[in-house]
Amino acid sequence: MAVFDDLIGQDQAVAVLSRAAAAAGEVVEGGRGAGMTHAWLFTGPPGSGREHAARAFAAALLCPDGGCGHCDQCHQVFIGSHPDLESVRPEGLSYSVKQTRELILRAAGAPTQGRWRVILFEDADRATESAANALLKAIEEPPPRTVWLLCAPAPDDLMITIRSRCRVVNLTTPAAEAVAHVLATRDSVPPEVARFAARAAQGHVSRARALALDEGVRRRREAVLSIPRSLTGVGECVSAAERLVKTAEEEAAAATAMLNESETAELRKLYGEGSTGKGLNRGLVRGGAGALKELEDRQKSRATRIKRDSLDSALLELVSFYRDVLAMQFGAGVELANDDLRFDLDQLAKASTPEETLRRIDAIMQCRERLAANVNPQMAVEAMMLALRS
Repeated sequence: MAVFDDLIGQDQAVAVLSRAAAAAGEVVEGGRGAGMTHAWLFTGPPGSGREHAARAFAAALLCPDGGCGHCDQCHQVFIGSHPDLESVRPEGLSYSVKQTRELILRAAGAPTQGRWRVILFEDADRATESAANALLKAIEEPPPRTVWLLCAPAPDDLMITIRSRCRVVNLTTPAAEAVAHVLATRDSVPPEVARFAARAAQGHVSRARALALDEGVRRRREAVLSIPRSLTGVGECVSAAERLVKTAEEEAAAATAMLNESETAELRKLYGEGSTGKGLNRGLVRGGAGALKELEDRQKSRATRIKRDSLDSALLELVSFYRDVLAMQFGAGVELANDDLRFDLDQLAKASTPEETLRRIDAIMQCRERLAANVNPQMAVEAMMLALRS
């Protein structure tokens, strides 16, 4: 099926989804929904394409031809405008029970175009405990034509009662060669650049595409990977931490500024700002103060999430650097993710022991855990930099 063509290196998952979509079409033709699996869980590491796989499956379910990739139905699914597809992605740190209950109410509606009502829930692992319990009830007794597609890094990230009611589709990290081939053939990236981007991204397709096409992304990667050789003293460690956190904050601000402004203007307009008539404008704006405060809270939570994701991406870049150092220290015959920095890798490999490299990797992973536990980013990153130096 054409909708699955972009799932790189996921042949086993594509086979499962293709058979399921074909069977779902037979169910629709038979006028019943009882034979369809109504809850699916897409899992896989970052870059494996779990959200894209779920969306492609949604297109296959909603397309009259089972996922041709060319009709209006498929097009609407991939641009997010299909009336029978509800796509949800938690923008903040978590997904609340209130949001989940509103989603469940929308999911209960009948499909408008005669096939399925599909709920695509990205990052389902961000649901709070109360939200997960509400979601469980919806999955246990779904309407006959509603299909839930949940996405999470691993099955263990969801409650066992939820994952036990889902059919799990496991996605794997694509091989660098496959990613490079796609970049070269579909994005017209020069083969040498495509190989560099695929290797540096370690199979993360969207990350590889960004490295290949965006000079700014490549500069940020170079800045992060220059950190190990810059940690010559305590002052340098503090400065490196400050730069890393500041860069994450700037990226979050850039990503949210325009969206925040448009959301706030739309809400103010909804509550009457700019309206005419004696006392009308003032009264409606006052009535919307609570909604405006709630919007600001969501916007702050979204900015925090983007900042945290940006920091986490940088930390994973550092992990890949020290993983390459460790490989060189052990003489492992594996492809280096950061082969373009072989000189730096070789220098550090000779100047330290494998035990020290492992302790540095542990320090980075501990920093990730602290950030996930809402430790002050500056303090967490400074502690990690000092550990990397020592």
